[in-house]
Amino acid sequence: MGLIEEQIQEIQDEIDKTKKNKATMHHLGKLKAKISRLRDESEKRAAAAASGGTGRTYAVRKTGNATIGFVGFPSVGKSTLLTKITDAKSEIGAYEFTTLDVIPGVMNLHGAKIQVLDMPGMVRGASTGKGRGKEILSVIRSLDLIMIFLDVFNPQLEALTKELEAAAIRLNGRPPDINISKRDRGGIEIHSTLELTHIDEDLATDIVKEYGYISADVVIREDVTTDQLIDFLSSNRVYIPAILVLNKIDLIDKWSLNELIKKFSNWKSIPISADAEIGIQDFKDIVYEALKFINIYMKPQGKPADMDEPMVITAGSTVGNVCAGIHRDFQNKFRYSKVWGPSAKFPGQTVGLDHELLNDDILTIVIKR
Repeated sequence: MGLIEEQIQEIQDEIDKTKKNKATMHHLGKLKAKISRLRDESEKRAAAAASGGTGRTYAVRKTGNATIGFVGFPSVGKSTLLTKITDAKSEIGAYEFTTLDVIPGVMNLHGAKIQVLDMPGMVRGASTGKGRGKEILSVIRSLDLIMIFLDVFNPQLEALTKELEAAAIRLNGRPPDINISKRDRGGIEIHSTLELTHIDEDLATDIVKEYGYISADVVIREDVTTDQLIDFLSSNRVYIPAILVLNKIDLIDKWSLNELIKKFSNWKSIPISADAEIGIQDFKDIVYEALKFINIYMKPQGKPADMDEPMVITAGSTVGNVCAGIHRDFQNKFRYSKVWGPSAKFPGQTVGLDHELLNDDILTIVIKR
């Protein structure tokens, strides 16, 4: 165990033995910030070491309009579903650790090409590297949507989310509304636009200092928690939408299934049986909706728009994203584009690469010859 790991363990031991109450909130908050910063530093060192090594990785080139991943403990039916909805052939077996690599497939749906990745089964301690957990989690961090697979007979959701949280993956969340600006002098100033009920200004100041700031203005625009402030100050947090997949429902009764759905009522869940092909279409429809696809129509210069074959893109995409998706030369040779539809201030508006497109827009891209 290295020096940083020893420090992390010592701080974690202190956190575990400290009673959690109002009197200890400040102390625990500072310890959380310290352990988070040390973990960030440890991750950076590990990443730097891995980049220069020859160790095995699960690098997968992203293709299509979006990438989703099947995440779960071994033998929950991920591979079975992959073979039902894509062109991939993932080995299937009724025993643990059947899938030893990330298996990619493509699901064609309503004109969209969705890359589907079947991950090796997670194990407890994956976030610390057990069971090639580091490699698996690095792929998960790049996903557009996480499908968390649960076996209805052993739905270990808390254990899975704990591993994802420890890997700085925030499920169904968003970055807190905070802004920080360094300044030359004057110390740390906390400016909140509303009353803070989960953290006081003294603790917020100490947490900001823990991350190396000496003088800065910190503007907090929502009632954040200690963990949210730490997440903001850390550079490695990713926020990814996630949906539960309750598999093997053909093997339980309706009452048990309803109780399970109630138990996870805070989550969007999809009951399926991959083996019996129950709920497959619902799965596809919910995935498509969750990925927030929009349609745009391409109009060649001087010709009518092709209204029969829309281009599927994700909400929030820009003209630059469309150019990159067509061909890498389109961005390099880009001159201008014209847009008609909801995102245009007027028909045929001339826009640049950073223009954000909306559903049903019509787009012309003009490139250098």
